[in-house]
Amino acid sequence: MKRHFNLKSADWLLLAAGLLAGAGCSKHLAATTLETSAVKRGDLTQKITATGLISALKSVDVGSQISGTILKLFVDFNSIVTNGQVVAQIDPALYQATVHQTEGNLNNVKAALELARINEAREKKLLDGKLVSQSDYDQSIASLHQAEASVEIWSASLENAKANLNYCTIHSPIDGVVISRKLDVGQTVAAAFNTPVLFTIANDLTKMNIDASVSESDIGQVKAGQTAEFTVDAFPDDVFQGKVVQVRKAPSTVNNVVTYDVIIAVDNPEQKLFPGMTADVSILVAERKNVLKIPNAALRFMPPPDVKVDPAGDSSATNQAAGPLVTAPNQRMVYISSGTPKEPRLKTVRVKVGVDDGADSEILDGLHEGDAVVTAALSAAAKTMQHPGPPPQ
Repeated sequence: MKRHFNLKSADWLLLAAGLLAGAGCSKHLAATTLETSAVKRGDLTQKITATGLISALKSVDVGSQISGTILKLFVDFNSIVTNGQVVAQIDPALYQATVHQTEGNLNNVKAALELARINEAREKKLLDGKLVSQSDYDQSIASLHQAEASVEIWSASLENAKANLNYCTIHSPIDGVVISRKLDVGQTVAAAFNTPVLFTIANDLTKMNIDASVSESDIGQVKAGQTAEFTVDAFPDDVFQGKVVQVRKAPSTVNNVVTYDVIIAVDNPEQKLFPGMTADVSILVAERKNVLKIPNAALRFMPPPDVKVDPAGDSSATNQAAGPLVTAPNQRMVYISSGTPKEPRLKTVRVKVGVDDGADSEILDGLHEGDAVVTAALSAAAKTMQHPGPPPQ
């Protein structure tokens, strides 16, 4: 069965109006809206970020030069010590016995020396009376010198034995705080091949250092005397201050990444910072006051294909397909809206940029305060999707 529709004149008028409205809406959706930002004055700070470890300004590993069993410990973690204070005692029994044995050997060779002197004097008298030969007297002289040498050898051995005995008592070499203790009473210290560490003593925890690793691309901007800010995980809401005191030229390469050590001095009067904490550092490398600046989005903006672009005066200034070209290390191209909302046009402007803080860039030349630079282009359709109107009734 066929159905027949009979449209009245009023219905045809409504249908035509709807089609015209749809066409107008489609044309409206095809338009492009340019988002701009005004050139304004303000302050800019350029910072370099790095990560480093906090350490004491001066710390000393206290070890043992002899082997033995730990007999006593007089300090523990966080103990405050002074220069020369006894911090540990190694069992001295074996070393005391060595001293006694060496003293006995020394007394023995001293007696031999005394006898050699008497024999030399007797041989001298006999030689004067021509009762012995010259060779006999020379033999007595040699025996005397051997006895003297033996006394010197055993005297040195006694000094060595006494020194080892003294090493059984371990002293603090500096004033400071014990931040590490490696051994307990009863453990054996083996110093045959290397010096075992018993304690680590930090000289002054109110003065700290940060050893920060800065990448090779940023190290050229870091200089001694620059200020730095840093945070630690233990106190996420606190921002600590420091100052760069040394830029070390020795590179470190890990997985083909080259970094350089930068030493930052930090005051720690409240001793909130501990050795070994990880610091997230920002080094202030440049600061500008009351300068012209624009958002970095304006430097990255690329014109859409449906917007006409007026060149800045030379054919090499822009490449609409590829976006703005860098014509010099500190020169860039930005765009200013020169058309109307219905027919947007762009005009290219060559600018000279300076300090960049990650969000805004300093403008040294090419723009004036109040100029509106384009930061983005948004089609009306996309804008409608971001801000939809009310649903149909």
